[in-house]
Amino acid sequence: MYGEDVMAGNWRRRKVIPEVAAEPDLVVEDADSGFCGAVVGFELGAVVLEDRFGKRRNFPLTPAAFLLDGETVTLVRPAARPQPRQRRVTASGSVAVDNVKAQVAKASRIWVEGIHDAALVERIWGDDLRIEGIVVEPLDGIDDLAGAVAAFRPSGRRRLGVLVDHLVPGSKESRIVAAVTDPNVLVTGHPYVDVWQAVKPERVGLRAWPVIPPGRPWKEGVCEAVGVREPADMWRRILASVSSYRDVETPLINSMERLIDFVTVLDD
Repeated sequence: MYGEDVMAGNWRRRKVIPEVAAEPDLVVEDADSGFCGAVVGFELGAVVLEDRFGKRRNFPLTPAAFLLDGETVTLVRPAARPQPRQRRVTASGSVAVDNVKAQVAKASRIWVEGIHDAALVERIWGDDLRIEGIVVEPLDGIDDLAGAVAAFRPSGRRRLGVLVDHLVPGSKESRIVAAVTDPNVLVTGHPYVDVWQAVKPERVGLRAWPVIPPGRPWKEGVCEAVGVREPADMWRRILASVSSYRDVETPLINSMERLIDFVTVLDD
């Protein structure tokens, strides 16, 4: 009266429903409603399916709730993929090198005209220079540049790079630089009266740098034109506006990159 023996066969074996990761574009069918669509995302713990007409519906990720190629499956959220490591760059735009200590200072040097130039170079190229072991030293002007170069005694293993402000044809600076002819010394520069002017004016909140008449102290003239009392206050404002090479003008960038290359590639 009871038909087949219910104890016959392997009654303990139950059908195992496979779990399938709901990867984007996987096409499945909701077993209850018959809605068929591709996986396009997740909302509030439910999978979002989109059918061929662009209609979207959300379905809970309940066990055995979907059909894949006619077979019952349980959809699960895909395992999170590890994100590719982002390349870190220095303020100069170079690829940062992790877990590398600053080198012991090499004999080669880069000279700049003053402490403001040195601070700006440090802000942008400091990481690169520390890795290379190159020290930047401020000069108190370049009037005796030839004498200072001779005292440095450059060589193939002891190179010198010099960054000069207002290095334009016919200027006093260009005549001073012309006296330096040692092949182990590279002098580059930018056309700006002062390194302040090499910072893009919009970064400092200006449309353009003020034009200061010849013969008048340039920094003091700028401060008066923009309403700042002391050059030290203006310099703090300028330096605070710089965080990378994007904040300064191209001639300064090109000159510094040439100097760094020159003093780090030494003769054997």
